[in-house]
Amino acid sequence: MKRGYQESPSSSLGPPHSRARHDPQGGAHFVEDESTKIFARKVADHYSARSNQTLEEREASPIIHLKKLNNWIKSVLIQLYARRGDAVLDLACGKGGDLIKWDKAKIGYYVGIDIAEGSIKDCRTRYNGDADHHQRRKKFTFPARLICGDCYEVRLDKVLADDAPFDICSCQFALHYSWSTEARARQALANVSALLRPGGIFIGTMPDANVIIKKLREAEGLTFGNRVYWVRFDEEFSDKKFKSSSPFGIKYTFHLEDAVDCPEWIVPFHVFKSLAEENDFELVFAKNSHEFVHEYMKKPEFVELMRRLGALGDGNQDQSTLSADEWEAAYLYMSFVLRKRGQPDKTQQSGRRNRGSMHISEEDIMYISTDD
Repeated sequence: MKRGYQESPSSSLGPPHSRARHDPQGGAHFVEDESTKIFARKVADHYSARSNQTLEEREASPIIHLKKLNNWIKSVLIQLYARRGDAVLDLACGKGGDLIKWDKAKIGYYVGIDIAEGSIKDCRTRYNGDADHHQRRKKFTFPARLICGDCYEVRLDKVLADDAPFDICSCQFALHYSWSTEARARQALANVSALLRPGGIFIGTMPDANVIIKKLREAEGLTFGNRVYWVRFDEEFSDKKFKSSSPFGIKYTFHLEDAVDCPEWIVPFHVFKSLAEENDFELVFAKNSHEFVHEYMKKPEFVELMRRLGALGDGNQDQSTLSADEWEAAYLYMSFVLRKRGQPDKTQQSGRRNRGSMHISEEDIMYISTDD
């Protein structure tokens, strides 16, 4: 596997059949087999079932500093690339954990999509300011829409035709769930490309395939990890070799204390980059999380952000910081930034000005599926 590069996923494949649905089929569509859908549901159910935590429960997490570090990385990406008034597409938005980050960036419009119905409902609660596990905060300054559906299966260009083009797309700790099949991986990138304006930015975080495979080959068996995480490959990979001709569907089980316990897939970065280029993207950068921290901690504004978030303590009384085990877990991930080729059309206007809502009701959530 060539040297190259590769979190908080989402997902419930579809809503109950009693729900109103939008069927976006038409034109080219990448078809999934049933086993892929079963895995997608497993991931979806895992994230749907995760309950919102109180502040006290969150602070007691064995990976609290890793979570804070990941929030810092996402915050840095948003601060680097989001601009005032931007229209944002948040793929695998989960429970809306990045809403405050987008609000601080003063974006103009937000669309969040997640496969997990429970997560989307929690995201709605958070957006509306009704989450009792958080301090009540001022209303968000941007209108939003929330959609429940599998953004790696469904074509989104028709669903969001009136909302596009978007200025920036984000997919945090979730893109690797599209890598279970070539069809899903292609659909994911096709969706982002179809919805971003020329010159638009795609930011994301995902597992670093090089690190995972390196650690697998260094391990005695097919499992490696420490006190906060473990990764296990099935016997089919007992020779620890991966065919370059089969870069999709390389499954492993990932467990992260108080966060993740479900199947995931390797994303060979050179293949990801190639598919991205086929979809009119150019790579801006790809950095392992360790490299990312070392680089951006050289900038005073991001040092101050790290202090406020507390991943490394606050630099004063609070001396708590990432454990060695958490730092090793961080090494499993990487960040990437892609830019869609072309120059933005200054005259292009989307229909999003009259879309979205400043208060989202349950009925406002759109459910999309290719199932009938």
